[in-house]
Amino acid sequence: MEFKNLEDQIIQKYKEDETLMVRLFVQWCANHDLNPQLLYQKAYPEQSANEVLKDVVDSDEGFDELQIDNETMLDVLQMFGNEDLAFVVADEIQKLKR
Repeated sequence: MEFKNLEDQIIQKYKEDETLMVRLFVQWCANHDLNPQLLYQKAYPEQSANEVLKDVVDSDEGFDELQIDNETMLDVLQMFGNEDLAFVVADEIQKLKR
């Protein structure tokens, strides 16, 4: 039973961290006037809408004053295994520099 509880705790912590990653991505997009749902769809065209992303976009909770630098955003995405999204973000960063 204790193992199951630890397993549940690990799963819950991962979900919380994943939500934070999505919030940072949404805020980074807001900082650069980009649509996070369009970027996600560009990275993962075969997937249906991401519910966590939709929930974060629809929520009023935000990091309005938080500025996320490009390197941090790329590092966070890669840390969670979102290489395809990191590639799309890197492409957008190059476009922003032009």
